Amino acid sequence: MILTYFITIFMIGVLVSSICVLILHKLAIPLGLLDTPCERKAHSGNVPLVGGLAVFLALSVMSLLFLEPSVNRNLFLIANAIIVFIGVLDDKYDLTVRSRLIGQSLVSLILIAGLENHFFHLGDLFSFGGNLELHAFGIPFTVLAILAVINAFNMIDGIDGLLGFVSAIFFIALGIQACVNGNSFILLICLLFVACLIPFLMANLGLKPIGNKKIFMGDAGSMFMGLSIVWLTVESTQSAEPIVRPVTVLFFAALPIIDMVAIIIRRLRKGKSPFVADRDHIHHIFMRGGLTPKQTLFVLSFLSLLGALLGLTLEYFDTPDVVVLFLFGVMCLGYSFMVIHSWKFCRWLRLRVPNAKG
Repeated sequence: MILTYFITIFMIGVLVSSICVLILHKLAIPLGLLDTPCERKAHSGNVPLVGGLAVFLALSVMSLLFLEPSVNRNLFLIANAIIVFIGVLDDKYDLTVRSRLIGQSLVSLILIAGLENHFFHLGDLFSFGGNLELHAFGIPFTVLAILAVINAFNMIDGIDGLLGFVSAIFFIALGIQACVNGNSFILLICLLFVACLIPFLMANLGLKPIGNKKIFMGDAGSMFMGLSIVWLTVESTQSAEPIVRPVTVLFFAALPIIDMVAIIIRRLRKGKSPFVADRDHIHHIFMRGGLTPKQTLFVLSFLSLLGALLGLTLEYFDTPDVVVLFLFGVMCLGYSFMVIHSWKFCRWLRLRVPNAKG
């Protein structure tokens, strides 16, 4: 009976999201939300930047229909409405980095103050027999975490489908933890996110029945995903009955987080600003190595899935936090080394990929 209920909600979520995608695709031109090809964007023609807005509207409708009324639900929707609005403005007017960061920080503080919840601790990271308490640094740390995850997901949004798949993998992994621990609230929200992402992915990747309605997620989408992911992480790790440890969640979103860390290191080594866009992200490296965008999507989605499965495995066996953190650090170092020596990696990949380009 419960399974039927969740399946029904999932199918309704897919339907509502599909309707939002179709409607907003028609409204993209009047709203001026179009992505124009340029040096960093090699797609063909103007593509509507309404994916994030469509997913948010669909999730809002589903949340109002199926989540019990509460301060948490209402504040979550209000905060995300503001962050999506900032993202839409950025998509349309290309806001400055300072404007985006100020807006994102203010929304983060509104959510933190309203919920009276943030990162109070990071778990027993150093095996001292107790949690690493953040005390007065808890609120600034939470704001920084939101800014970091928003920008990490923005950076990974470089090829069709990647942001959607990486986000869906996070929600699936967290949803599994919620199911295992009997947290129906987190489980239902994760289920709704996955359901609402499916029509976007179909439109973004050109899959029937709405494959002719090509759309991009846009900055509104990456901001929405980033804020939601950190909020769900706080709810899942800092409550009286946590369903997962903070360090484990890193593996659920390993790909965008590690890519962001590596890119920032590389930019700083070159004396560049961390906020200056370039074409040195992992998807760019794979495509320079000869993979097509679809091959790159498959490989990176598979790697993201492996990271999430590793996190779930470590959580299942209650691996000590310090070991989990060490393994994540090893992944970061290995990835950073690969990015720093990307030309060698590209040459190696070209020799091994069938029908690789140049």
